Amino acid sequence: MAHLNLETVPPPAIEPWRQNLRGEHDALLRGPRSSWWWTGLAPDACPGSQPDGTLTALPQPNLATCTRASVLAAFDNGWTLTEVLFAGLQGEEAFYRPPYHHLRHPMVFYYCHPATLYINKLRVAGLIDNPINPYFERIFETGVDEMRWDDMSKNEMQWPSFAEAHRYREQVYSTVRQLIETHPDLADGHAPITMEHPLWALFMGFEHERIHLETSSVLIRELPLDLVHRPTGWPALHPSAGTPAHFPPREGQDYPPLQWVDIPPTRVRLGKPRDWPSFGWDNEYGERQMDVRGFRAASQLVSNGAFLEFIQSGGYLEQRWWTEAGWEWRAFRNSKWPCFWVPDGPAGLHQYRLRTLFETIPMPWNWPVEVNAHEAAAYCAWRSVRDGAPCRLPTEAEHHALREADWAEQDPAFRMEGCTLGREQGWNSQLAHGSPWPVDAGKPTRSGIHDVFGSVWQWHGDDFNPLPGARVHPYYDDFSTPCYDGQHTLILGGSWISCGDEASVWSRFHFRPHFFQHAGFRVIQAAHDGGVIRLGGAGSASQVYEDARMVDDYMLLHHGEPQTQMPWPGGPQRATAFPQRCADWLIDGARLYGSGTERALDIGCAVGGSSFELARTFQQVLGVDLSRAFIDVASALQKDGSRPWFRRDEGDLGAPQIARIDPAIDRRRVSFRQADATSLPAELVDLDAVLMANLLCRLPSPKSLLGRLGGPRGLVKVGGLVALFSPYSWLEQFTPREAWIGGYEQDGQPLRSADALKAFLQAEGFVLRREEDVPLVIREHARKYQYIVTHGMLWQRMH
Repeated sequence: MAHLNLETVPPPAIEPWRQNLRGEHDALLRGPRSSWWWTGLAPDACPGSQPDGTLTALPQPNLATCTRASVLAAFDNGWTLTEVLFAGLQGEEAFYRPPYHHLRHPMVFYYCHPATLYINKLRVAGLIDNPINPYFERIFETGVDEMRWDDMSKNEMQWPSFAEAHRYREQVYSTVRQLIETHPDLADGHAPITMEHPLWALFMGFEHERIHLETSSVLIRELPLDLVHRPTGWPALHPSAGTPAHFPPREGQDYPPLQWVDIPPTRVRLGKPRDWPSFGWDNEYGERQMDVRGFRAASQLVSNGAFLEFIQSGGYLEQRWWTEAGWEWRAFRNSKWPCFWVPDGPAGLHQYRLRTLFETIPMPWNWPVEVNAHEAAAYCAWRSVRDGAPCRLPTEAEHHALREADWAEQDPAFRMEGCTLGREQGWNSQLAHGSPWPVDAGKPTRSGIHDVFGSVWQWHGDDFNPLPGARVHPYYDDFSTPCYDGQHTLILGGSWISCGDEASVWSRFHFRPHFFQHAGFRVIQAAHDGGVIRLGGAGSASQVYEDARMVDDYMLLHHGEPQTQMPWPGGPQRATAFPQRCADWLIDGARLYGSGTERALDIGCAVGGSSFELARTFQQVLGVDLSRAFIDVASALQKDGSRPWFRRDEGDLGAPQIARIDPAIDRRRVSFRQADATSLPAELVDLDAVLMANLLCRLPSPKSLLGRLGGPRGLVKVGGLVALFSPYSWLEQFTPREAWIGGYEQDGQPLRSADALKAFLQAEGFVLRREEDVPLVIREHARKYQYIVTHGMLWQRMH
């Protein structure tokens, strides 16, 4: 018999995130929290405290009439709710373990992220002068918006200790409280606070914290049960929870049968009035009026029991019900039931329990099912065949058609705290309860529709989109615009934990369709599309770099021979091979200034021409681009060394070509990743060189990228280089006018982009090393070419 030689078996690899488990605070972070935990008010002393000892959410402050005391109460309420929620985390591991899907940061990030935003936005508004901890205010500043379900963060970062994070929250709480207690414009009789007032940034902090109360709760729900425990002060589950679940569930007894309500044609108006006296996010403003055709709406949200029918019929196993992207997601995750369902018996029995935030309970078949947008759309496709009538998700306009007319005049969530909202309005929102409730428990509208608002968010058929007239706010110019990309799906209605603005009738939010939130859906029956708004059409900013023809055009620009890029003797021959010439700036600069040649980042790499060129000198090159099509092609070139493409000469005429990477280039040095330049992964720090070629004027928020270059945990190390090329072709199709770097008049004087960039980068500690005009030529076909002169600058970080 062969024996295993244990000495030859390597020890199991230690997951990188475990380096954060220092052990020094583990015991403190178990069990109920004592007084040391609260960096603000304890729950029993906090506004919103209820007779049963739980804490509910207060409504938004009325910015026309709020008092200093009411503003302070709203701040304390949100701050303490966050700390009550995080008191449910048990042990150090709960703060540092990444979620199972590795698509988000660990919980320690979300413990500090809302506090960080307070400081950063108050500084932007001029309400405070100095940072509290510049390092924290960089690493905890930006969250993660993963491109796809397989865009997994490495979670290799070493985060601050819990004691450091706790101390930081104490300092932020004291700073914000002092501002509220002393700012003269919160004195009795103050003028209304509008979005032009610096204090708008304070209320932005309030609402941002409430957003992350909800998103953090979803991440807690995804943690292993042994890392969480229901904290004292957190609202209890709805009383219907825990009722023994009959199996198999019976329609009409364990969950209500779906009933249809005919909704007549109507005209709706979308958009929050600019003078409404509460804080609002930029995407809520503007106005759109739409004529809504008649349709049939399900009177209640789809229940767990109704969704079980889809599962039992093989819905997760039949590709025909799913969109292409939805089936790819389902196959990648091997999903066979909703994320928060826990199998409770042998496979195939379809008996489940439900995971809530802090426990599992017998499956409440009459609660709304919580799924992502892919699952919701698949259910509708299946139901269309089962019912013999076209079923789909509602549009935003149809959601408005379900509302009572007076809600836009009153906004109930603006007038009531959570418990009152549930009791008097019949909305399960603002923490009226600590969970959803049965789909027929809410007070119906006069037409018979339950839960237009509250219980769970509702997926809609529209892409997240701006209303006409919407403008970005200068304090947060990248809150919405990066998500007007055709890749984010609209959600409306709020959930049981949605607070403040999220619970209001004006709220419009979004997530990628594979993302899980406390979200379900309602089914619509109609032979028409309801006026659905999609941003993914050809020519849209989101899709301009995704079609096959554009890929071919970029293959020519990046990998075509110079004589193919410009075959005419009288043409600008020196303008060819633009990506390679840009890379050479960094290579030459690294030699001249001794900046190092270990790691380089090519932002907006397209199909990789400059990335491969950098690999002639740099040991590790990462190319990132927002376009999935570009990244797939670049990755294929990295793997195979060649790829076919088509050169267009006239109309559909042309010739097939083969791009080949120079064998002298070590392709193993190069990797590619889909990423958003305005929200780059946190682990990208201290690079020797960064290249940005013809990128800046195609970003929704250029300063979000520029601000990542320097400072604590900046992209570029001290001594490292940045090569930046841009023609400054500002277009509102890509960049809101308010986010342009230059190209407009400021105080009656022209502001040139080059001058604005120089001022910005010099203030960030960079020194200009090289500057010149750099031409490029783009071939459209054999007889048409674009000649562009970019402005090239090479910068070195000095501190």
